[in-house]
Amino acid sequence: MTLPFVAGMVLFLVLPCIAVLGMAFTDWSLGAREFGFVGFQNFEVLFGDRTFRQSLGNTLIFAAIVTPVSVAIGLWLAVLVEASVRGRAFFRSALFLPVVSTTVAMAIVWEFLLHPTLGPVNTLFAALGLPRQGFLADADTVLVTLAMIGIWENAGYVMVLTLAGLKSIPSDLYDAGAIDGVDEGWSRFWAITFPMLGPTMVFVVIVSLLRSLRTFDTVAALTQGGPRGSSEVLLWTIYEEGFMFFRVGYAAALTVVFVVLLLVITFVKFRVLDRAVHYG
Repeated sequence: MTLPFVAGMVLFLVLPCIAVLGMAFTDWSLGAREFGFVGFQNFEVLFGDRTFRQSLGNTLIFAAIVTPVSVAIGLWLAVLVEASVRGRAFFRSALFLPVVSTTVAMAIVWEFLLHPTLGPVNTLFAALGLPRQGFLADADTVLVTLAMIGIWENAGYVMVLTLAGLKSIPSDLYDAGAIDGVDEGWSRFWAITFPMLGPTMVFVVIVSLLRSLRTFDTVAALTQGGPRGSSEVLLWTIYEEGFMFFRVGYAAALTVVFVVLLLVITFVKFRVLDRAVHYG
């Protein structure tokens, strides 16, 4: 009964991973009939490559902004939605909409909203006497702008996961808290809700971090890594090297380093967060 699943996993996951690992040690170019093994040469070039260092830095900065802010906003939204008596289903669906919407469609909307001359945001700035901003065209603001879009995309996802965690908290804990005087507001949240959300929050933080590190669609649709590489992230660099410059061997080496980075960050994050979690 498990054979179809195992066969699919081997065919579409295990074998491609082995192929990428093998290609990382070659000089193969897309479309070439021959290739040669170059050992660790791709990795030596990679760590000396300014583009790689810049895209790595941009990726880490992007994740450092998006992950904590989206988790905090998602948690706040989940608590508000769960506490609301009316319109709970509507708000849950509306706030989750950015997650299920196609990235290209949302990118077109954001591109219009942030347009330097026609966009409503800059129109509002002008009406308030503020200078217009080239949000996606200025090297100083583009990465922060993309991070704000990333927060908007991820907060609804965090909210839904957190709502599931809130549903799992036994109601008798709140009854016991009310007897002890912890019956409302922030006191109940910090004494009961947040500690009991510990396992959920570990999962939410790690998943949000991985989603932030794997950002690609928004960059591809809005900036293509520009201007001057100021919004280039690791997945865009991998795509660019493999499918624009056809340097598949080098792109595979980038992929290997990227996967190792994800594994290390996830392991460290899990170890740090897991120590502070109460599993009831």
